[in-house]
Amino acid sequence: MAGFIEGKDRREQSFLPECLDDYVAEDNPVRVVDVFIDELDWSGLGFAAPAATGRPGYNPATMLKLYLYGYLNQVQSSRRLEREAGRNIELMWLTGKLAPDFKTIADFRRDNGEAIRAICRQFVVLCRQIGLLAGGTVAVDGSRFKAVNTRDKNFTSGAIRRRMEQIDASIERYLALLDTADRQEDEVAEMRRDRLTERLERLRQQMRDLKAMERAIEAAPDRQVSLTDPDARAMATNGKGTGLVGYNLQAAVDTKHHLVVAHEVTNVGHDRTQLASMGQQAKEATGADELTVLADRGYFSGEEVLACDAAGIKAIVPKSLTSSGLKRGFFGKQDFVFDADRDLYVCPAGQELTRGRIRSDRECDVIFYRHLTACSSCELKSRCTPEKLRRIRRWEHEQVIDAMQARLDRMPDAMRVRRQTVEHVFGTIKDWMGRGHFLTRRLPNVGTEMSLHVLAYNLKRAIAILGVPMLMKAMRA
Repeated sequence: MAGFIEGKDRREQSFLPECLDDYVAEDNPVRVVDVFIDELDWSGLGFAAPAATGRPGYNPATMLKLYLYGYLNQVQSSRRLEREAGRNIELMWLTGKLAPDFKTIADFRRDNGEAIRAICRQFVVLCRQIGLLAGGTVAVDGSRFKAVNTRDKNFTSGAIRRRMEQIDASIERYLALLDTADRQEDEVAEMRRDRLTERLERLRQQMRDLKAMERAIEAAPDRQVSLTDPDARAMATNGKGTGLVGYNLQAAVDTKHHLVVAHEVTNVGHDRTQLASMGQQAKEATGADELTVLADRGYFSGEEVLACDAAGIKAIVPKSLTSSGLKRGFFGKQDFVFDADRDLYVCPAGQELTRGRIRSDRECDVIFYRHLTACSSCELKSRCTPEKLRRIRRWEHEQVIDAMQARLDRMPDAMRVRRQTVEHVFGTIKDWMGRGHFLTRRLPNVGTEMSLHVLAYNLKRAIAILGVPMLMKAMRA
């Protein structure tokens, strides 16, 4: 049709063909990938040396460029990377028109996990050197990611019990149908009996399999078995009946430019034991002498806060309110004011609860405070306790918790800062994954896969902050 811009004829030949470099603009992010990998310090990373005999293998730098480009552009599958390497001009420019097969690509990620994770840490060091990390405050959070393992291939004691109950009900129903069919003597009834007998045998086989799985669960350390990915674990989520089988990604994100300074993949379904570990990793990554760590209520643990304090990390975590008395309308511990100078609590009625006995509880000492006489005649007793007198428990290291609460009071927007810093990181990575599951199995391989996601995320953030030319200049410096 006339009047429109016309393209070139596919069969047109040119005397001087265009250079491949002409197709890649100077501010194309693929140039950052090329410079970053070329400028890496390869000593001690642990990549395999080239074989002395046989066909030479691919350079680890080439494979890393291929993977990093793929994760930057939401192409994580080894088969899709193989296709892109043969048709994508940017990848042809990046790898020198090399196109490894999908098995070679997949094996490289599997066999070089520790080296890939080390490169992810090197990029964080680079960000610190060029001033992209504030180093003073990080936000820590965890998010559940799906594993290859489906819920039907994950077994716990509760799941086994529910499935046995369902099979028992089905067997009873089929037996009743079989009795009805036995009272009939036509040809259709005979076919129905055969069909019902076959289904009953399948159900009984399922019951035998479940009993064998029940024994395997009893022998498992955490009373849980996953068949497809043995390291994946069932984890609860916020919605009722929406639990998933997967892994828990822990991330520490700098509050200045929202770069991920530390991350770790675990198969523990809660966050209570992760605060000190993530805080120490973030402190090492940022190089800060003192670090403030923001985390939500799910991280609250006295032992973890104490470990942070010993490591020079200032934790800010809201206390978890788990008192059964609060649910029944009684005063909570926060309604009692502690007087550190006199070592006593003042109750809402103004009475002083003095120090009593000390009891060991979970490898630590707990001090009890009470008033032996005032409770019986107190007008507020009905709102305080159903017992004869009210006792207040105080952990031997409670002053660490009090200091953390004081920091939280001085920073009332701490949880808002935490939320807007770290939560979008998880949403972004899940979008890059297509809201799907990990492509690899077993915890070390899943950790490698997540390190590539985090490296791609940090690289894209750095490009957005500095721009392609400035970032390449900083990498070469």
